[in-house]
Amino acid sequence: MKNINLIKDNIDNLTTLWKTVAAPLLSYHQNAPFEYSQIKNSGWPNRLWFREDITEENLPQILEIIKNNPGLVIPYWDVFGSDSNEIFEKNGFKIRNQLVAMALKPDKKLSLQSNLTFKRVLNEEDAKTWSDIYPLSFNYIISKETLVHNYENVKFYLVHFDEKPIGTLTLFQTGNIMGIHGVGVIPEMRKRGFAEEIMKFAINKAIDADTEYAQLQASALGKNIYTRLGFKDLFLITNYALNSNI
Repeated sequence: MKNINLIKDNIDNLTTLWKTVAAPLLSYHQNAPFEYSQIKNSGWPNRLWFREDITEENLPQILEIIKNNPGLVIPYWDVFGSDSNEIFEKNGFKIRNQLVAMALKPDKKLSLQSNLTFKRVLNEEDAKTWSDIYPLSFNYIISKETLVHNYENVKFYLVHFDEKPIGTLTLFQTGNIMGIHGVGVIPEMRKRGFAEEIMKFAINKAIDADTEYAQLQASALGKNIYTRLGFKDLFLITNYALNSNI
């Protein structure tokens, strides 16, 4: 793997997704050197990001953007070879969570069990169902409106077991990269192999789309599954949020 290219591809896929879903809702903004997306009544993407390393001189601008857009989360990519993340840690930001960026070069399609069905979200009813069950897997909401405005731009899937919606998946392609996002299984359906089955479906979709790599950002909950499927670590993402007590 050419790690430098894959690192750039991973960040490009993720940030382009944030920009893409927010743009139809007029919720994407540029304020050089930063970009940010914050969708009303939604917990996602609500990110402020930067592509070059930052210095203390950038802090007033960061704080001003967050003042005008409370709740923005800042992803810090551990790729700069500096300690610039200390700017956040010394100035009232707290670590919200950490993710590991990962990549896989899929070489063959994977066999699937027939116990799950996958339905792409293409109408308002399915968008509402997807939006209703998503926060059961993740501790934040993606609004129904976000899906409704992005049927063509992003592939959102509802995952069913015995005709009951039990999980979610989001696929987003940039160039020869298939980004795999939002892989979730509701708590009462976990530990039954469903998350791995969803991932196999996603990898097969990446092959069908003739992409060269599948990429994702792994939480601690899912990382073992992705590693077992052959994904390799690229870099660490630390998400920072401004302490509300400041």
